[in-house]
Amino acid sequence: MTMYITLIILVLTAICFVIGKIRADLVALCALVSLLIFQILTPEEALSGFSNSVVIMMVGLFVVGGAIVQTGLAKMIGARLLRLAGNSETRMFVLIMLVTAGIGAFISNTGTVALMLPIVVSMAAGAGISSSRFLMPLAFASSLGGMMTLIGTPPNLVIEETLRKAGLVHLGFFSFLPVGLICVATGIVVLLPLSKWFLDKKNSGSEENRSGKSLKELVKEYKLSDTLFRLRVPRQAKACGMSISSINAGQQYKLNILEIRRDEASQHRFLKTVNQRLASPDTVLRPSDVLYVSGEFEQLELFARDFGLDIMDTHTTEDTQSPAINFYDIGIAEILLMPNASIINRSIKEAGFREKYNLNVLGIRRKSDYILQELGDVRTASGDVLLVQGCWSDIARLERKSSQWVVLGQPLEEAAKVTLDYKAPVAALIMLLMVVMMVIDAIPIAPVTAVIIAGILMVLTGCFRNIEAAYKTINWESVVLIAAMLPMSMALQKTGASSAISEALVGALGNMGPMALLAGIYLTTSVMTMFISNTATAVLLAPIALQSAQQMGVSPVPMLFAVAVGASMCFASPFSTPPNALVMPAGNYTFMDYIKVGLPLQVAIGVIMVLTLPLLFPF
Repeated sequence: MTMYITLIILVLTAICFVIGKIRADLVALCALVSLLIFQILTPEEALSGFSNSVVIMMVGLFVVGGAIVQTGLAKMIGARLLRLAGNSETRMFVLIMLVTAGIGAFISNTGTVALMLPIVVSMAAGAGISSSRFLMPLAFASSLGGMMTLIGTPPNLVIEETLRKAGLVHLGFFSFLPVGLICVATGIVVLLPLSKWFLDKKNSGSEENRSGKSLKELVKEYKLSDTLFRLRVPRQAKACGMSISSINAGQQYKLNILEIRRDEASQHRFLKTVNQRLASPDTVLRPSDVLYVSGEFEQLELFARDFGLDIMDTHTTEDTQSPAINFYDIGIAEILLMPNASIINRSIKEAGFREKYNLNVLGIRRKSDYILQELGDVRTASGDVLLVQGCWSDIARLERKSSQWVVLGQPLEEAAKVTLDYKAPVAALIMLLMVVMMVIDAIPIAPVTAVIIAGILMVLTGCFRNIEAAYKTINWESVVLIAAMLPMSMALQKTGASSAISEALVGALGNMGPMALLAGIYLTTSVMTMFISNTATAVLLAPIALQSAQQMGVSPVPMLFAVAVGASMCFASPFSTPPNALVMPAGNYTFMDYIKVGLPLQVAIGVIMVLTLPLLFPF
């Protein structure tokens, strides 16, 4: 009875996934609760998915992937790959497939996707192509590449162990390479047109719907770069040891000191940290400080001469080159003054933005006019838009005074978009360390442990602005989806449903010749792996395939390879394998997208494998 109830729950769950009216993670949770209500699984068994190493690894890999994006490493790698691809979308598609498959041959498909996902998104953005065109093929390529080596995917290890215990053929590290190459080639040929037909332009326009202006747009609109200069404080300078207030750059020279940058731990280039500081009145200047100053160049020259400062930029307002404005710690945002704001009809100096809110006012937009010079004496009016500068947290704090003004855009969201480029080498080193720990068996660290270590190191080394930013990179929908569906595999095995289905299908085809048996084994494996894990499917079907081949008097090697390939090549659903779930929210995919693109690929590989496996490994 429990077997039929489990199958009914499974069918209803699949139907809900296909319809797509309810979020996939909620559907998975409902299925999990149903198994509990009917006492098919104990609470411990039902919740085991949330402690599964694959799920924990997914969480860690989201953090690692987020750090790769936040530090700009993904953009850098993506730019290099983009140069190789040129202007050809087809070449870019093939390159992504090949690189992903190559990585997937040596590390887990989940790890491969987590590493490549931010890189592919950056590549797509750089080329002006919707990332949804590439993300599902990315997930599929990681599984296709796993077939090229012994360690590429767990089913390969399962069939190797089965053959070894039976005293038959010993499979080497690259025994799977011919099969894997055929799978990768088939994947490229099939996915190239399918992704173009069904996945292109799925998430286009998302950038256009973004609220507020970008940081680059604000810099251009208020012409911040036109009058921006850098001054370095030499060791013997008069300004050394003086505070910003004592210098009096604003009143005497009509200059605005926007920020101060200091290099921390500069003796170690690799771990160097750029520290941005708002130029508050009590800030004391130190040797090697770099001042970012806004104003007229003639006044700047006079200021630099009086205080012994070195001018790092000689451009004038007509020059096109300007010092780069970075927003690592300090950002900018617009605020719209409400009619009842307390600072209306008061000067910027009287409003005390710097003293009260720790912010600088860089410019005022009044209707179509921009006021950018001598702002301290300008009196504000209702409807004025002030461009303020300060720490991101201080800017965000302005939103609490909603009766006074409205913060235009989302400062914290804009802050999240600013990459910490100077941390890219650190992120690269951590990522390399993680891959080494996952690949080299001599290192006694489990892959999930390696991922957790990498995630923690990303936070501790400052690859995120704070730990909250790290948590925000985790896509909980994907995590809950996989964690809630993993116990379904346990339920199918516990009730005997999986054994009954596999034995019935293979038994019906066993007397029809080796080719029919091979096709039956592959079909059975391919169907079962859509609902239970590929490892569990391989463990369940490997002995059945071995026994069936021996009874027929043919070599079990092609039969077992059919199990390995069928268990790993599951593309028709998002929950069948973690990589599919990982790219689902990023690509804005529905369940039907996997049916349209993944099912034809799954069928194509099945047909080709049934025809080629006997040629590679004769009966």
